Amino acid sequence: MEEFCKMLPKVELHAHINGSVSESTIEKLVATKQKLDHQFSFKKGSTATLKECFEKFRLIHQLTDNVDAVYQVTYDVIQEFCDDNVRYLELRSTPREVTETGMTKELYVDAVLRAIRDCEAENLDIEVKLLLAIDRRNGVQVGQDTVKLAQKFRESHPDLVVGIDLSGDPSVGDGRDFIPVFKEAKDFGLKLALHLCEVPALQETMDLLCLPPDRIGHGTCLHPEAGGTQEFVDTVLTHKTPLELCLTSNLIGQTVPDLDNHQFKFWYEKQHPCIICTDDKGVFSTSLTEEYQLAAVTFDLSPNDLWRLSLDSMNYAFCEEHLKEKLREKWKAAKPGMEKQFNLKL
Repeated sequence: MEEFCKMLPKVELHAHINGSVSESTIEKLVATKQKLDHQFSFKKGSTATLKECFEKFRLIHQLTDNVDAVYQVTYDVIQEFCDDNVRYLELRSTPREVTETGMTKELYVDAVLRAIRDCEAENLDIEVKLLLAIDRRNGVQVGQDTVKLAQKFRESHPDLVVGIDLSGDPSVGDGRDFIPVFKEAKDFGLKLALHLCEVPALQETMDLLCLPPDRIGHGTCLHPEAGGTQEFVDTVLTHKTPLELCLTSNLIGQTVPDLDNHQFKFWYEKQHPCIICTDDKGVFSTSLTEEYQLAAVTFDLSPNDLWRLSLDSMNYAFCEEHLKEKLREKWKAAKPGMEKQFNLKL
């Protein structure tokens, strides 16, 4: 199954740039830094504890305080996803300014887009898009500024900047405060991928579900057994809102007690649109190949099930239909070789 998952063409729709930074890129960036606030070491391939993951996030935050580093991590992340047979990738990131290094939010986004363009110029076998993330901890005004930034860059890069993400500590603030901001983004043609119901949040969840978002990140606590309500479930089913589901991230982040109780099972059994994603492949030491393997083992999925999950994920991408059609041809081209190698009928 490991080899099948590796060869499978894949779609990644929930990947935070900073969380996706690999250990080899971290080592590269550490070598360029004169001093860091703290020393941090990690064992390659070790199963990370939540504390270690937060430490890694903190280190990456320190390392990406300048335009060159932002460019480097984005470039490397794209290359690594491509090596993992990801054929379509949507990255997301919160624009950041650092006065000491002269990095503005505009320069931050520009560095990310330059890295995407440079990978394009190298003819990598991967299509990459960008969502700008609103961190709910930073308040509505900053969220408004992020949408304005997304609008500006969408006008100059209409083929790359596709949407807005809501993320950050789900226990901070009220997501409903951002509804006018999201409506403005939607009116401008930007798609919405919102981290929703990562913790039980009865008040804000219903209003956000009714927007509706174009995709839901995690949705851990939507169903009644996990602290949600049947009304949440019915609303998601009615709108057919796809869910971006990240197994390793939820397990290490302790938002699910174990994988057997992961929300993937609940929604997959309802034949609802489910997309397997990595979230933070670098911080959680995983890959999309490994996430597909994990889903197969945990939920007893066949190669045919995985093929269908991967191909269907293309339906929920924030790109033009003509690009989706072009990408589906890659699955079509891969099919005979995979059927022959694994003695399957896909």
